[in-house]
Amino acid sequence: MKLNAAALASFLRPAAAAVLLLLFIGWDERAGAHPVDRPLSPVLRHPQTYQDVREVSEHANDGEDDTSMRAMPRVNTDDHHLEICCLHANILDYYLTNILHHTNDDHTHMHRLKTSLHRISTDLQAQGCNVTQYHDHKNAVDFRTKLEKMEKKKGITKAIGELDILFSYLQDYCVEPRKDTAA
Repeated sequence: MKLNAAALASFLRPAAAAVLLLLFIGWDERAGAHPVDRPLSPVLRHPQTYQDVREVSEHANDGEDDTSMRAMPRVNTDDHHLEICCLHANILDYYLTNILHHTNDDHTHMHRLKTSLHRISTDLQAQGCNVTQYHDHKNAVDFRTKLEKMEKKKGITKAIGELDILFSYLQDYCVEPRKDTAA
């Protein structure tokens, strides 16, 4: 019996080590497969915020006559992610102080959306975005200038119709830098 137990133990030791090694490899691969980008504001990835932005933007675009001109400037993707994020945090701040306070009951989800956007702005500023630093950035100035050239109501409607574009930029660029999974 001792011989059989010794033979069984000598067989089980390498088998257990192999199973542990396979579990470790599987655990390591699963950790590498998970997204490594974490939003600087959890509200940016909340499905309800995304849905509210989409619905409010579509609602504003329903009455939009001029879809040929885009007020939201395109980004230079050569810039650093945090710079692009903070630029759009500045534009978000402009939305909160100059555009969205004109729209109280235009959409059923507007109040909830404003609350979410305020939270995003606060979170981004807490993460280091100095929104006033980007006030004179070419894209921010171009955006404000385009809206100011429009009749006030048309400018507000245009900006709200492009809220989904702003939100996409915030979602894409306001993330923690990608960690190197090979290290």
